[in-house]
Amino acid sequence: MSKILAAIFLLLFIGLLVFSPNIIRLYKLANLYNEKTIAKNFINMGSIFLESPSIKSSDEPHEFKSESFELPENYFFEGEKLSLQEGIAHFHTDGLLILHDGKILFEQYWNGNNKDSKHISFSVAKSYLSALVGIAFDENLIDSIDDTVEKYLPEFKGTGYEGVTIKNLLQMSSGIAFNEDYADPNSDINKFGRATAKGMSFKEFAMSLKNGREQGTYNHYVSLDTQVLALIVESVTNMPLRDYLYKKIWSKIGTESDAYYITDNSGADMALGGLNATLRDYAKFGYLYLNNGSWMGEQIVPRQWVIDSHTPDAPHLMPDAGEKDLSSNEWGYGYQWWVPGNPITDYTAHGIFNQFIYVDPESNVVIAKTSSNHRFRSEREYSKAAHIAMFRSITSHIQKTKS
Repeated sequence: MSKILAAIFLLLFIGLLVFSPNIIRLYKLANLYNEKTIAKNFINMGSIFLESPSIKSSDEPHEFKSESFELPENYFFEGEKLSLQEGIAHFHTDGLLILHDGKILFEQYWNGNNKDSKHISFSVAKSYLSALVGIAFDENLIDSIDDTVEKYLPEFKGTGYEGVTIKNLLQMSSGIAFNEDYADPNSDINKFGRATAKGMSFKEFAMSLKNGREQGTYNHYVSLDTQVLALIVESVTNMPLRDYLYKKIWSKIGTESDAYYITDNSGADMALGGLNATLRDYAKFGYLYLNNGSWMGEQIVPRQWVIDSHTPDAPHLMPDAGEKDLSSNEWGYGYQWWVPGNPITDYTAHGIFNQFIYVDPESNVVIAKTSSNHRFRSEREYSKAAHIAMFRSITSHIQKTKS
């Protein structure tokens, strides 16, 4: 009897060793967005989930010079004059950095953050992935963005992604059926989070998805489209995504701090939203795009790719296409960059809970913002639109005071 009990306890012990990391990750995932801990969680994602090896900072870090500047008191949104400081507080801003003409006009941190905090980017990471696709295409590692997924990933034959083009992945027009409502516990994006916390790879989950409509006809946000693009980049470069990011971008744009990705159990980087970095280094990526992919005279991302990335080129990608039943999104879309519209002059990388890299070529301004807005799921579209209103009020104020 004692031998049987010993065997049972041994099996239980082995089971705990095998499954407890996944159980812990599920628990942490369920409590990630709690109001009291969300800000701390967002700068400690590496201790909550699996973390990639560091993406090392540049050997030649660049520090932008600073210039004095006073934020405007108000911003205008939905016909109302609102307090900018109240907006910053309401949306639980963790960090705000404003660049103009290559100089820092404003930099401030809240909620336990500082200039060295590595903050989760969420879907801002998608815009970095877009840049890497553009570089791989420029290097002739990708023949055409009209190529289909299975040309580079033969294992995707027979999946929902068979026949889907790289361009339609870039433009969130794959036709894949996917519910990305974070407020719905049964949505596909929440199923993805639970599945990967239990040990399923990002790739396995992507291969399980089904096609829902004709590709290239409807703009619908599917985060796994970005992950499939990352798989293509890894396939053609024969290196982990983090290494390609370091080699082609991170080491070249004067980054001051190391960064890292969240990974799955196989070690694959979460391209769809797992990049963690400092606010200053996020701003540098925005500055790269402000300068059409050039950094201090070196062309890092192809110029035309940058332009195409924020230029909607079909009716279903235009701002307010949803009013014509062509999109599930209010904003326009390019190659993994959002175009708020009215007018189509500025554009932004955006991640849930209000992460932003906002670029306005008209005023030569970049605004990087990290946030831990616990209200995001209930005020998603409102908060997105309000941020663009805040950013545009800031850029307008800069133009008036600096002209």
